Amino acid sequence: MMTYFIFLRCQLQTCKSHLATLKSGDSGSVAIETALAYMLMMNCVLGIIALATMAYTYSIYQEAARYGVRYATVHGSHSSNCSGPTSGCGDQTAAHVVTLVKSYASPFTAPIASTTVQVSYPDAGGCTAPSRVIVTVNYTYTSLFNVIPNGIAFQVSSQGRIIY
Repeated sequence: MMTYFIFLRCQLQTCKSHLATLKSGDSGSVAIETALAYMLMMNCVLGIIALATMAYTYSIYQEAARYGVRYATVHGSHSSNCSGPTSGCGDQTAAHVVTLVKSYASPFTAPIASTTVQVSYPDAGGCTAPSRVIVTVNYTYTSLFNVIPNGIAFQVSSQGRIIY
């Protein structure tokens, strides 16, 4: 019987110590700390996603500019589908190059309407070989999340020499 009373006394002391820790006010701090850490972690994750999306968009427009230069280099004045400022070319404004660059980037990025493409032939020869062609793409990036600011302007340019 004595052991039973000792057991009950130990149980009461344990309950009193638990009640003392509950009264101290630390019971909700773990939930608050977890919520704050979760919010900070989500901001970091969304920031990483936004930066990765911005880098992806930049690389798409960079590749689109290269694609436009490749098209312009093989469609010089000797091509049947000439694109450039030389007389005799059916496309003296290089509209085919602009359309090609925009159509290359449109499946991967949105909105394509804010994209401007400029094609220039800086050498005096126009689109005759071995003149240069420069394709410049300007794009204003719109973020998916408000983690990074909107309205970041990209300018990507690529150049090559006309070979045909």
